[in-house]
Amino acid sequence: MALVPSLAVGSPLIAEVDMGGSDPSSTVRATVVQASTVFYDTPATLDKAERLIAEAASYGSQLVVFPEAFIGGYPRGSTFGVAIGSRSAKGKEEFRKYHAAAIDVPGPEVDRLAALAGKYKIFLVMGVIERAGYTLYCTVLFFNPQGQYLGKHRKLMPTALERVIWGFGDGSTIPVFETPMGKIGALICWENRMPLLRTALYGKGIEIYCAPTADARDVWQASMVHIALEGGCFVLSANQFCRRKDYPPPPDYVFAGAEEEPSMDSVVCAGGSVIISPSGAILAGPNYEGEALISADLDLGEIVRAKFDFDVVGHYSRPEVLSLTVKDDPQNPVSFTSAEKTESIQK
Repeated sequence: MALVPSLAVGSPLIAEVDMGGSDPSSTVRATVVQASTVFYDTPATLDKAERLIAEAASYGSQLVVFPEAFIGGYPRGSTFGVAIGSRSAKGKEEFRKYHAAAIDVPGPEVDRLAALAGKYKIFLVMGVIERAGYTLYCTVLFFNPQGQYLGKHRKLMPTALERVIWGFGDGSTIPVFETPMGKIGALICWENRMPLLRTALYGKGIEIYCAPTADARDVWQASMVHIALEGGCFVLSANQFCRRKDYPPPPDYVFAGAEEEPSMDSVVCAGGSVIISPSGAILAGPNYEGEALISADLDLGEIVRAKFDFDVVGHYSRPEVLSLTVKDDPQNPVSFTSAEKTESIQK
């Protein structure tokens, strides 16, 4: 693995690039971004995203994947003042600020991200906090190199205290997009540990499986290798690398759950971003050293070779014994049938 000098402005950035691969016409150069949000400052985070995208594009990357909640921020260590039976005034104000840092989909920030994908001619997968009225969702957005917003995936099952601050996605936002570089989709963090949800993506033929996450533990790597083998697909996992100083200082922002408040230079999320082949081979990463662009050439022929051994929704399935039904219609809390009837009569 070669280390390429960084072109980024600001803190040092390691760019790891594995230039392996065979036929250039059947390879895709992919990059997973390992970097922190500028917390509570969405315009500055978008500026940082552009610098990172520009650098990845300068290495020839065609696909760039950002971590979970990169825009809007992953509120690591925060409790939002929640205890069973009560919410504190300080926690409610913290949620107000977090809500203000989220983005509307569609909205001006989505337009900017689409423009960046078009400017740098990349397929972009971006983790955001989506604001839908007064409810927030942990979401992944997809953009093509023509500068078009393609769609989104909302996290179906937030983990633990995430359920207090994020709404639940439904089956209408688990897309797999057919692109010239393969079929691309994403699940977020511990959604990747949900076998039936993974199977839904396999059923849609996913080939490049993106896994934005906030899990930096060693055991996360085992899950990513397993998914690559199980799905016969490339797995691209992107996580933030954060120090305490990347979050607001105390008392405005306090890390709960620790015996003492971390020092400003303490690592609070160690990254571990990685790219894995359909055979389970580690192509690039995992990196635990700092902010980094981690890249590899994906030989798409590896997908076919892996499926020869094991096709989980093909020759290795037993639908007469085991099958999955996915309810992919939107789940709306309010429907106005009178308006629909009026439109039908007018037609």
